[in-house]
Amino acid sequence: MVFELKSIYKDYMQGKEAVPVLKDITMSVDEGEYVAIMGPSGSGKSTLMNIIGCLDKQTKGFFIFDKTDVMSCSDKELSEIRNNKIGFVFQNFNLLPRQSALENVELPLLYAGVPKKERKERAIAALKRVGLEDRMYFKPTQLSGGQKQRVAIARAIVNKPRLLLADEPTGALDTKSGDQVMELFKELNDEGVTVVMITHEPDIAKCAKRVMYIRDGQLHDGAFNTRAAGADQPAAASETAAEAAPASGTEEAAEA
Repeated sequence: MVFELKSIYKDYMQGKEAVPVLKDITMSVDEGEYVAIMGPSGSGKSTLMNIIGCLDKQTKGFFIFDKTDVMSCSDKELSEIRNNKIGFVFQNFNLLPRQSALENVELPLLYAGVPKKERKERAIAALKRVGLEDRMYFKPTQLSGGQKQRVAIARAIVNKPRLLLADEPTGALDTKSGDQVMELFKELNDEGVTVVMITHEPDIAKCAKRVMYIRDGQLHDGAFNTRAAGADQPAAASETAAEAAPASGTEEAAEA
């Protein structure tokens, strides 16, 4: 099992009043799964993503990530989990504009203390994996939206994380680029990478093998996506999810 949430609640304080955002969230994700989480704007999906990504802690409940009790972790320990065990992919890419694609992909390895030679070799291999070996010295301003997102995916997988966590990964892309990114996620999952994806788009969610829905801070299981799993019929997408608005990327994760 990659992670497990049990009876998770998250409140935010407005003055002296606690405002509940997540209510009794329970879910688990096993090694090699591909899960999509859908929900309308304000449903709590971004808050849930921040907790899964160890960017925030729950108010109460239990969260076990790779056999570690996240609630008991220090800020330094959480940073180590984010850098070594979670790969982040965000709608707005979160690439450093003055660094080349190669240097952006090297960042997690730099923070992890990987020697320079190995760092470069692994970053080049990750860029080759996403089909950008011929763009590794380009700056983000010289890349298309789809290419930027593939650089972000290369950065996310360079440390061979336990979890690839994607927040609206196609939200800033045209249809063709979005399809290419989703095909890449499928290939990575077929290779054994565990993927959890936040999206408001039913067509994107049905690429996953399991779909869950969040509304008013409560999480509900969706139907198993038989088409993504190799059968003939896709699982139906929630009607309410069609009204969802894209969540913004979490800036602090750019250095995770």
